Amino acid sequence: MRTLSFSKFLLFAFVSLLYVGTTAQELAKVPAEQVGLSSERLNVLTKTFQEYVDDGELSGAVALVARKGKVAYLQSFGKNDMENNIPMTESSIFRIASQTKAVISVGVMILQERGQLLISDPLGKYMPAFMETKVAVAKEDGSYDVVKAKRPITVRDLLTHTSGVSYGSGIAKDQWKAANIQGWYFADRNEPIQATINRMADLPFESQPGEKWVYGYNTDILGALIEVVSGEPLDVFIKKNILDPLGMNDTHFYLPKDKRQRLATVYSATENGLERAPEPGHMVGQGAYVNGPRKSFSGGAGLLSTAMDYAKFLQMTLNKGTFNGKQVISPKTVELMTVNHLASDVIYPWENGTGFGLGFSVVEDLGRRGVLGSKGEYGWGGAYHSSYWVDPEEDLVVVYFTQLIPAGKIDDHGKLRALIYQALTD
Repeated sequence: MRTLSFSKFLLFAFVSLLYVGTTAQELAKVPAEQVGLSSERLNVLTKTFQEYVDDGELSGAVALVARKGKVAYLQSFGKNDMENNIPMTESSIFRIASQTKAVISVGVMILQERGQLLISDPLGKYMPAFMETKVAVAKEDGSYDVVKAKRPITVRDLLTHTSGVSYGSGIAKDQWKAANIQGWYFADRNEPIQATINRMADLPFESQPGEKWVYGYNTDILGALIEVVSGEPLDVFIKKNILDPLGMNDTHFYLPKDKRQRLATVYSATENGLERAPEPGHMVGQGAYVNGPRKSFSGGAGLLSTAMDYAKFLQMTLNKGTFNGKQVISPKTVELMTVNHLASDVIYPWENGTGFGLGFSVVEDLGRRGVLGSKGEYGWGGAYHSSYWVDPEEDLVVVYFTQLIPAGKIDDHGKLRALIYQALTD
């Protein structure tokens, strides 16, 4: 009996180790053919992106393609720093700008799952300054009136970019400029995010809540909301509840000094070729992500990350909220986030056949959109010319990081999509 028990123990231990080893291998690199991709066809992708570098259109980039929970393609191109001849690597760190929005949106949904808020709640329930907001209404003579909002902004309005708040460059841009709140860049602000967001509450928004899709400070406001509801700084909440459980060890609002050599350099496309962006600069620049106040945690555009780290986050959503045995959010929450929430009279203005969910654009009509992909695909991108998408129908995750602002007329995003889908074999 003792021998039998010991045998059972060994069997249990073996199975447990096998389980741990298997779950720890999510997003492991495998031959492309193992997950229904052609390595020969993916070579076309490699050749094409190397040509962008050789022709001086890109300084460098990293592209990652995962399918069926495994990485079939992970390739770096060009230079992390052209002037100092530092190569781009798979572990290079990028300013991901608006790709931060998806992470913060998941953070809000975590709070709903814990019973700490409902996305149908008015924002003013938690941040009283937003209970009654104002809207700028343009007049024919170029001036504008300021009227009261017809209803309070809800958390869901912010998640879907239908709150009416822009990036401060709209109808009442003079007031936003006077308040020193314009553009998505926060890293150089010598004040906590709450101070900036509280000033927004007194400014006229661009449209009435729920009536129009307006891209702006919605997710920065959500970041401030997370701090209020959770009682924790945004960086602490996100690290504890999303980054650490997913093993996203190279994702930060501000870069630890020992990682500064891995931060990819920002370049700008000009008539004379690529030019190194200013140091620190502002929205076009290297930014204050290493040296600076380190006070403002921008939920809309503040994170730095690697291609592998961000792929872990996206794989979690594709896995219906779970990664490596850690459940971050529930399957029903992921389902709600990745369907179109826009009313029939609210138009998503940037791409045909596309709606918007809770933090992601969502493909509704593949034919109207007119590019390769699948219905139900969701994704977004960042100001430094990065991009990502998740295609549940193909069990596919794509991350593309580069640091190019402005990007000019380069067609790399379209080529990336075409050359990944042409490599599918099943």
